[in-house]
Amino acid sequence: MRSYLPAYDMRVPLELDEALETMARAPGEWKPFAGGTDLMVLLEQGKLAHRKFLSVARLKGLYGFALTDDHVTLGAMITYRQVQATAILQQEFPLLCRAAYETGGIATQNRGTLGGNIANASPAADSPPALLVYDAELELVSARGARWVPYAGFHLDYKKLDMRPEEVIRNIRLPRTKKNWRQHYRKVGTRRAQAISKVCFAGAALVDGGEINDVRIALGSVAPTVLRCRKTEALLRGSLTTEMVRAACDELAREIQPIDDFRSTARYRTRVAQKLLAEFLLGLIAPPAGDRA
Repeated sequence: MRSYLPAYDMRVPLELDEALETMARAPGEWKPFAGGTDLMVLLEQGKLAHRKFLSVARLKGLYGFALTDDHVTLGAMITYRQVQATAILQQEFPLLCRAAYETGGIATQNRGTLGGNIANASPAADSPPALLVYDAELELVSARGARWVPYAGFHLDYKKLDMRPEEVIRNIRLPRTKKNWRQHYRKVGTRRAQAISKVCFAGAALVDGGEINDVRIALGSVAPTVLRCRKTEALLRGSLTTEMVRAACDELAREIQPIDDFRSTARYRTRVAQKLLAEFLLGLIAPPAGDRA
């Protein structure tokens, strides 16, 4: 059953300070409403429990873009389509661009925002594994000021965030440290388009002379939060061998915590996660695409 629309309040502040002051007066009473691609689904289903929202769509302070020698900083209201169309992201952060391409259909990509995807805190979201691989940082702002937090510690548990009720995400900062890394992204769902992921994989490795010097591995839909697989990463140093791949896949199975739900089973998710890891690692043996004859 659809929700009764007049039962909801929506305010549309024109300045970020106005929005933050409203949220500070009664923390938790007013919640930010960005693209609304997830909230509108709940509204249509009659499951949107919260009733008071602040639209942040007109707040210029959430639309920034900055490029330095060390970082790319994206305003939280950047849409998935804008992510795909940004040249520096295509060149240096292809996992994030691929995740944006895999998220929903064209309408969702035009409306949905990166900041909203983060704050929604779904463990099945497509962009968080890429953000973990890139060592992203988030700028959280409130009427009291601003603070930066590492994205790796932002998701504390299922739908539980390191964010106060009066805070909003203003910026996502990406260190420009993975330009020469080999990168791989895969999403597995029920169908090829507009599917919630059963398993989502992002990986990047610094390979030199046939040896792995550093590596990042992150997965979605295999734990209560998006998961950086540090124990598996710790095994992946030096020359890549069949034994190393097998040991890493075994460790990954111990590190993830998939569940049975209406989309899949824990056993299936574990096997797929292992297959995606093996696919990524075995791909490192081949030369980069640009070096192939």
